[in-house]
Amino acid sequence: MSKAFTRESDDAPERTPVSRPAAVLPPGAKNLITPGGAVRARAELEKLSAEEPRLRAAVAAGDAEAAHRLQHMTQRAQRFQRILHTSVVTGPPVTADSVVCFGATVVVRERSGEETTYRIVGVDETELDRNWISWISPLAKALLSARVGQRVRLKLPGGEEELEILRVSYE
Repeated sequence: MSKAFTRESDDAPERTPVSRPAAVLPPGAKNLITPGGAVRARAELEKLSAEEPRLRAAVAAGDAEAAHRLQHMTQRAQRFQRILHTSVVTGPPVTADSVVCFGATVVVRERSGEETTYRIVGVDETELDRNWISWISPLAKALLSARVGQRVRLKLPGGEEELEILRVSYE
């Protein structure tokens, strides 16, 4: 087989830096973040900053794996710096526990009777595995400003879904 079609070392996996794309906001929209999201971003940035000297020393000693980790860590640090620099920390409303606002945890009931809990967060905090949805998502837009007991309509590609708001809470 031609050497052109093989890696230098078959034992070494090919690596590509993994980075999360920058959040896309509508023109003129503020980059909102919850107070908890800001705390988590600062903590992650501090953790990365503390790890940097050790990785730089390993790179200086010729560790190729450390060079890759340093590159990935630098990208993550830049992402969290951007988030903290561009975000507007937005806390829960002073009153209106029954109204859905940014930062709310909302329990809804679908037509099928299934109950689901969502948390409305900033675009940089979105974690679909945890049902943390961006405030600019269609679901969040349908829920925002609604009240407990109200039904909202969510337009989906397969049709409309009606959701009943059961509970609203804030951290």
